[in-house]
Amino acid sequence: MQECHRRAPFLFFNGNTFADVARQITAAIFADLPTVRRREVISAVAHYIAGVLPWEAMAGIVESLTETADLKAGDGVKTLRGSLHGVIVKILEDGRVVWKPDDTASNLTALPEGLCRED
Repeated sequence: MQECHRRAPFLFFNGNTFADVARQITAAIFADLPTVRRREVISAVAHYIAGVLPWEAMAGIVESLTETADLKAGDGVKTLRGSLHGVIVKILEDGRVVWKPDDTASNLTALPEGLCRED
């Protein structure tokens, strides 16, 4: 699809058309993902098609967001956009995760699909 976009078969540089087609296809393929993760995968693929994200980065984003969240206390995690990093403190009975962001004294509670394991 990116190759088609670069060949510009339509007038007025309709890259948004190709990105929207990619969004729709990606949404269908990843329909089973939690909403937050699905939105990020869709965004990454659309940015790749538009030519603003290299293949390696897009593939890495998609791979990390499609991993199942099997988190446990002591695991290093980050938010989906990578703006906060920290460590899991405990897993609550309802499945939510209590984690401590780096350089803070606060604990945050999140759904596991809102966090990615950090290598």
